[in-house]
Amino acid sequence: MTEPDPYQDLLHDLADEQADLDRIVAPLPPDGWATPTPAEGWDVADTISHLAFFDAAATRAALDAEAFAAEVEVALSDPEYIDKELEQGRGLAPAELLAAWRDGRTVMLKTFGALDGKARLPWYGPPMSAMSFATARLMETWAHGQDVVDALGAERSPTARLRHIAHLGVRTRGFSYVVRGQIPPEGEVRVELLAPDGSIWTWGAEDAEARVTGPALDFCLLVTQRRHRNDVAVEAAGPLADGWLDVAQAFAGGATDGREPVRD
Repeated sequence: MTEPDPYQDLLHDLADEQADLDRIVAPLPPDGWATPTPAEGWDVADTISHLAFFDAAATRAALDAEAFAAEVEVALSDPEYIDKELEQGRGLAPAELLAAWRDGRTVMLKTFGALDGKARLPWYGPPMSAMSFATARLMETWAHGQDVVDALGAERSPTARLRHIAHLGVRTRGFSYVVRGQIPPEGEVRVELLAPDGSIWTWGAEDAEARVTGPALDFCLLVTQRRHRNDVAVEAAGPLADGWLDVAQAFAGGATDGREPVRD
């Protein structure tokens, strides 16, 4: 009997997450792609363009690390890099953009499927393992997909794939402080999340005094900054957990403040 391969399983989950978002945007009429999202200045087309661009970048990072590292140096020195990336997508009709995203993610998945999950790859921040890389792509697809879902009022059911995003959210606890120029506080936080199937996902020591609890969906919305803390059912016990939820950020880049609260 073949042993499960967590890395290949992760890639299957990434493909499923991409397909789920594809299901939402593919039937849109052309003007639907121009629907503004909660991400200021971005519409649905911009969101898909952004995902397509970085899926292609991931492929380049995997195929030619040296060339990609040189590309990153140029990117990090250009404050208009993201704007230029979006302009590329804005030159495409929706059908062309959808096809480009589909083609690019197919190539990315095939490329990553040939890698060892422990292989180290360059990125815009520190190098990552292929396993972490794929997790980050899944998180980005889901989080930006949430912007599309919110913009269109679409239906999207939570799945077990949220576990990858929640895991990344837990692992980036220290980063959430560092990116703000703060020293991560010492101590462990126990995280207990209610999964979509009713089971409980846990991280951290069972006897830790600091705790975070709540639905996995709400935790993922919080750490990807798609919802303000006031608008999710995530609870913190102890100052260590409470302080973390105020700054939680599972994605790379500079510190951001996230969305404005709906509830006071």
